[in-house]
Parts: sequence; structure tokens; C-alpha cells
Amino acid sequence: MNEGMDFKPNIIEDNAKIICKKCEEDEKEENLKKELVYLVTGSLVYAGALILKLPFLWELSLFLLSYTIIGWDIVWKAIRNIFRGEIFDENFLMTLATLGAFAIKQFPEAVAVMLFFKVGELFQDMALDHSRRSIKSLVEIRSDYANLKVGNDIKRVDPEVVNVGDIIIVNPGEKIPLDGVVIDGLSMLDTSALTGESIPRRIKPGDEILSGMINKTGLLTIRVTKRFKESTVSKILNLVENAADKKAPTEKFITKFAKYYTPVVVLCAFLLATVPVLLYNIPSLTPLFVHEETFSEWIYKALIFLVISCPCALVISIPLGFFGGLGASSRRGILVKGSNYLEGLNNLHTIVWDKTGTLTRGVFRVVEVVTKNNFSKDEILKFAAQAESHSNHPIAQSIREAINERVDIEKVEGYEEIPGYGIKAYVDGHRILVGNDKILHRENIEHVTCNVEGTVIHVVIDNKYAGYILISDEIKEDAKSTIQKLKELGIKRQIMFTGDNEKIARSISQKLGIDKYYAELLPQQKVEKMEELMENKVNKKELIAFVGDGINDAPVLMRSDIGIAMGAMGSDAAIEAADIVLMTDEPSKVYESIKIARKTKSIVWQNIILALGVKVSFLVIGALGVATMWEAVFADVGVALLAILNALRILRIKNL
Repeated sequence: MNEGMDFKPNIIEDNAKIICKKCEEDEKEENLKKELVYLVTGSLVYAGALILKLPFLWELSLFLLSYTIIGWDIVWKAIRNIFRGEIFDENFLMTLATLGAFAIKQFPEAVAVMLFFKVGELFQDMALDHSRRSIKSLVEIRSDYANLKVGNDIKRVDPEVVNVGDIIIVNPGEKIPLDGVVIDGLSMLDTSALTGESIPRRIKPGDEILSGMINKTGLLTIRVTKRFKESTVSKILNLVENAADKKAPTEKFITKFAKYYTPVVVLCAFLLATVPVLLYNIPSLTPLFVHEETFSEWIYKALIFLVISCPCALVISIPLGFFGGLGASSRRGILVKGSNYLEGLNNLHTIVWDKTGTLTRGVFRVVEVVTKNNFSKDEILKFAAQAESHSNHPIAQSIREAINERVDIEKVEGYEEIPGYGIKAYVDGHRILVGNDKILHRENIEHVTCNVEGTVIHVVIDNKYAGYILISDEIKEDAKSTIQKLKELGIKRQIMFTGDNEKIARSISQKLGIDKYYAELLPQQKVEKMEELMENKVNKKELIAFVGDGINDAPVLMRSDIGIAMGAMGSDAAIEAADIVLMTDEPSKVYESIKIARKTKSIVWQNIILALGVKVSFLVIGALGVATMWEAVFADVGVALLAILNALRILRIKNL
């Protein structure tokens, strides 16, 4: 009973969070309804003012009423921003233009401009929310509760209060709330929210399971291995929610451009309203004018100029284009930490691939055991498996799996892992060395040279060379085609880093069509080679990406221009160090990410050219007096909507 009581505050807090989220969603929906009510009401009053033939004061009252209902918040924002020192924005431009139109008795145009501007804003907000949802759709992978087993009871609690080692129950149809290991139950899991893959994954006792997956069929009992803050879903959500903070250079340029552009067009509008009238009153310049135009006519032209010049299409559609690119990527299990990295993929010159687990499966198996100096195969495998008992490396795991008995860890003493060389340990009093050719040279062990294709693990027992274990790894199915496709995309160089020997590296690179390889690299040497490549770049704008499995490649991922972690589900090091996280282990995802980046760039520049081209054209005809306020509305709201619709195309990409 006491155990249950300990969870009550957390349950209350959890329920409070759920209620708060619901309130926030309800508030957004309520605000949208209010906005629509204001627009509809204001539009009806505006229609009445246009249709009804009323005296001047009544007509003016109706136009002012409709203007207030529709645009009061825009005017308020403009006034508030002026006091904040943020004068030149779209709210200021619209307020100045519409109030100026009222001043020269162009009532219908004044209300129309505000009405269409608000409709445009509404569509912009809807499009931006849609695009944000495409990025933050991953937020839905977070489970709001966990079924915690407390004694014989099951309590629904906030996942944040569950500790490592606790037991949770996941029913069919529920989301996995925390990372853990299945201790009971068989099921099929939907991993599409994390990986973008639609094929369900079969799960059984002993399998690792990640938060964010959906349990489809069976009841699962799971032992939690990570607190919520360290879980896969938490790290991914943090990554996705912060993706929009890192802006691309194009976004930064447009923001800076708008900052200077708006004051310039306000000044131009002021000059357009005043200079022609002043010049007309100079006798020597009067013949230059075809006819005299009143001050109010020039003000009208200036107001049209202001409406046309509003930079909404640029300021909204360009970030929206990058939002779309980030969303399209996340749908395919490609998590990009910011639009700056998405844009950076367009400038890739070189891709450096890690071999094991990236280009190859990283699933090793023992294919041969060669004995020397009267040692038996069983002895070599047994001693090697025990010496490797504390290692998590895939090669060590393959050796342990090759023996038909349980490894006795208690017999292992003095265990020492030497990075880039191998393992040194004492097993049953015997001094055992297990590793590559380097460890033999380091320990001055006489041995044979192995000219075989595969990973060779040498075994030394009591300073005597006992033989070697041959381990093979398979190239991934899509590795070769991906390398070729990237060449066709224009990637100039593709390089492979590996700790394997020269013979294996050469064989793999030839099979895949890799341009260059570096073999027998220690972890620190991979970083050194990457720094060498970075320093020798001919053009600093040509970027270098490193693609690794994220388990032991964190330093190289961080050192490259763009670090891409592959198959990184559950890998903390990958999610922290990489700029782009691929949630599956397919090399083809690298190709997809570059294609999405290029499509995003294309759409963004289409919007820039569309917006600037139309606006410049209309600014010229507006200044000449050809355009009316209605054309001005199209040049502003119409172009913005066209740019938004174009930006949303990136979300509908199916084939790359």
C-alpha cells in the first residue's frame, strides 16, 4: 500500500501535464475559431458597406467598423512594436498603407487590403503549422504514461518517474515508453515513427527495445535500461524540437535583407508621395509632367507602393521551405539537426565512409579457425572467447557465439582492452593475447603472415602463437548502388576509413567503387586523417561529410563539416555528436538526404525569384500609377500564398 502511495504525486503531476497540453490545444483551436468569426463578421459588414447605398457618415462608419473588426490586432501589433523599437515590419506597412488610404477617402481599398492581408496571414499560419507538424509529428512517439509493475499491481505513471531496473508492461496497441530489454512476451513492433520503415519488427525475450516503437500484437514485459531523459525518444524529441533554431545561411540572409529592405521602401514611398508635388511647383520642371496630379493621388500611389513592397512572401515562404525539407527528411527516418546542415548537403564535395557497420553489415561470424604450434581449434576458440568476455565489439560477440558453451567470466583476470590492437587478459592462469597483427608486433610474438580475405584475429597463449580466427563481414545490399548514385549526383570523392588490414580495405573499396581508402587506422588516426582532409580543401565552401555507425566514431563525426550517424537508434554518442542522424543502417539514406536537400534548395530559390520578380515588376508599375490597390493586394498576399503552396510541395515528395 505504501508503495502505491509513493506514486500518487507523480500520477497527479502526470494528469496535470496531460490537462495542460489539452488546454493548450483547446486554446489554439479557440483562437482559430475567434479569428474566423472576426473575419466573417468583418467581411459581412464590409459587404454591407459596399452594397448598401448609404449617406457618407454611415458608409464611413461601416467601413471603419469592418476595418476595426478585421484588423485591430494588426494595428495594435504595429503600435506595440513601435514602442519596442521594432518599427519596420509587415504590421507597420499594412497599418500605414490602410490608414493612409482612409485619409484620402479610399475606404473600400483600405478595408480590402487589411482583409486580404489577414486571409493571407491565416493561410500562412495554417501552412506553417502543417509544416511544423510534419517535423514534430515525431512528438507523437512519446507515450504519456508507463504501466509500472509494483508488486502484483500495475500502476499507470509518468514515464519520467520510472527508474532503471523497473519492470513495465506494454499492452498491444500501446507505445513503448522507455528503452529496455524484453523479459517476457512475443510481439511485432511498428518502428516506422523512428525509422520510416513500414515493415514490422519481430521481438522476443532478450531483445533490446526502444521507446517510440508501437507494440502491435502481444503483451510485453520489459526491464527498463534507461531513464526517460536518457531514452531514445527523449533525445530524438529534443533534437527535432531544436532543429528550427539552427538557421540556414539563406534564411539568415533573407532576415537581414528584410531588416534593411523595409526602411528603404518606406523612404521610397515617402519620396514618391512628396517629391513629384514639390517638383511640379518648380516652374522650370513643370513641362516634364504630362498633367498636374494632386497630392492625394501621389499619396495613393505611395500607399500602393507600400502594400506591394511588404516582404511577407520572402520572410514566410523561405523558412517554410526549410521546415518542409526537415519534415520530409524526418518522415524517412532522417533527422537533421538544423536547416543549416540541410543546406550544407548541397555543397558536399567529399563523403568519408566508415567501413564496419556502415558499408558492411557489422554482423560477423567465424568462418575458419587455423591452428599453429600443436594447439587445437577448441582451445583457441575457448581462450579467445573468455578473453573477449568483457568486450562489446561485434567481433568479440561473434567469437563468443562460435563456442557451444557458456563463457565463465570468473576465470578472467587482468582484463585490458588496448584500442586499435586487441585484448590482453589472464584466463585460468594463462596469459592470453587476442587481436590484430599489430598486437603481435607490439608483444614481439613470432607469427605467420595471413594472406586471406576477411578479418583475422590472432590468438597467443602464454607468449606462444596459437593460430588465428578468420571472421567475415558482408557488404550491405544497397552500398554499391548508393556509391554509384552519389557519383552521379556529383559527389567528387568518396573515401573509406577502416581499422581492418590493407587487403580487406582494398577488396571492399574495389567492390564498391570507392575512390580512396585508409586502412589499419586507430580511432585517433581517423580523426587525424579527417583533419588532414579538412586542411587540404582547395575550396573552403566544398564540405566534407563523415558517415559512421555512431558507436565509436563520435570524434570524427564532430570534426567533419557534416557528421552523419547511421543506424543510430539507441546510440547516445551518435545522437549527441552527429549533425544528421539516420535511424536505419541503409547507406541509401545518405543519397535520399542529399536529394531532399537539393529539392529544398530548388524550391527556396524558386520562391525568392518569384517573390522578388513579381514585387519589383509591380513596384515599377505602381510607382508609374498603372497599378491600383487591388493589384497591390495580389502582389503581396497573392504572391505569398503562391510561394507557400510551392514550399509545401517538398512535403509531398514520394520518389527521390
